[in-house]
Amino acid sequence: MNASPSVTDSLTSRLPNPQQLVPALGEVAGALFKAVGNDSVPRTTIGLTQLRAGQIVGSTYLTVLHAGNLRKAGESEERIAAVSSWRNAPYFTDAERAALALVDAVLTPNPHGERVPDELYAEAAEHYDDKALATLIMAIGQVSFFVPLALIGKPLPGVSPAEQWRPATAE
Repeated sequence: MNASPSVTDSLTSRLPNPQQLVPALGEVAGALFKAVGNDSVPRTTIGLTQLRAGQIVGSTYLTVLHAGNLRKAGESEERIAAVSSWRNAPYFTDAERAALALVDAVLTPNPHGERVPDELYAEAAEHYDDKALATLIMAIGQVSFFVPLALIGKPLPGVSPAEQWRPATAE
C-alpha cells in the first residue's frame, strides 16, 4: 500500500537548494539561458518546446514553470493548454509544430527507428536556419539539463526559486 504524502512533505523539496550545494550551477544555468536567448528563435517557440518537454518527462514543476513563463509573455490559455495535444490543435504555426515535433522526438523513445529521422530534420530545416536549429537543440538541452533536478529534487511548483528548496544545512 502506498502512503499518500503528508502536508509537510508537499511543502518542502526533497533536496536542499542545489545552487547552495554546487555554486557553479548558477553559471551553467546562466550560460544556457544566454545561449538560448540569442533571438534566432522566437522566445514563445522556445517556451512552447520547454513546456512540452516538462509534460513529456512528467515534471509538474517544469510544466508549471514553463506554462507560467508563457502566460507572463502573453500567450493565450488555449495555446498553453493545447501544447499537450499540439498535433491536433489548431493554435500552432508550422514552424512551432516542427519545433514541438523535435522535442517529442528527442524525449520520446522510438521503438521503430531513430528518434529524429531525416524527414523530421528536413521539416524543421524548412522553418529554421542552422543557427535557429542549433538554438532549438540548446533549448531542448537546457530544459533537459534540469529534468533530473526537477524529478529527483522535487522543487515546489509555482513557488519562487528562493522559496522552493528546503534550506541547505551546514556541514
